[in-house]
Amino acid sequence: MEVNKRIKKSFSVIGKQGSTEDGANFIKALWNDANSNFNEVSCLAKKDKSNIFTGIWGLMSDLSYSFKPWEDNFTKGLYLAGIEVEDSTLAPKGWIKWTVPSFEYIIIKNDNNDSFNKGLEYLKENNLCLVGAAHDFISPQSGDNFIYFPIRKIID
Repeated sequence: MEVNKRIKKSFSVIGKQGSTEDGANFIKALWNDANSNFNEVSCLAKKDKSNIFTGIWGLMSDLSYSFKPWEDNFTKGLYLAGIEVEDSTLAPKGWIKWTVPSFEYIIIKNDNNDSFNKGLEYLKENNLCLVGAAHDFISPQSGDNFIYFPIRKIID
């Protein structure tokens, strides 16, 4: 398992929000909703110097919106499926904007159903603590999926 470390400053994502209280397949339904209506927010997406989107995110938070890990052994929480935007961007009707605080992350490729658990094992084996909710990241450049595990909150 390849592991990378990165500090990511606070960033914002506009997307479709749901909760574990919405049922077993709520994340898939959110992605379907976000992808089906992407034309409503595509012009708001943050882009790099090559005019490529900077990130597609599946953000997670505890139910209090504090960006803490999902509760009850990662079974209760919130999810936002969306696209990274400038912090000043306003969410259009029907969309939600979250702004994630700055963290240092351990990043692993999400290439199988056990990637999350393997990431948690890596943290434990290396005496690292999960200090916030993990996030899914899809690279617009490669299409690869990654999980960002926050290990240290950065004070801006």
